[in-house]
Amino acid sequence: MEITFEKDYLRELFETGKTVDKKHRFQPQIISKYQKVIIILESVSSVEDLFRYNSLRYEKLQGNKKGLESVRVNDQYRIEFTTNIVSETVVTICNIIELSNHYK
Repeated sequence: MEITFEKDYLRELFETGKTVDKKHRFQPQIISKYQKVIIILESVSSVEDLFRYNSLRYEKLQGNKKGLESVRVNDQYRIEFTTNIVSETVVTICNIIELSNHYK
């Protein structure tokens, strides 16, 4: 999939492992796992391929987050994203929206 980032701090976390945004500070093990999950998202060609990775627990969200999809970083954090399929060349674009604490 082709990955885009909706927020700058998400790109910074992936590319450098840290962010200048003081509001979005995460523990090193969370950042490391986040980077690994983004690499997996880049490597798959479609959303259906995510079902091969049971630990990601891919799901379409419901309720006030309807329209979003998510994969787990760990038991506490998840990556929320949207996907769009470009039909001519069947390219899936994954727009990363948030790295969120699942229980807040």
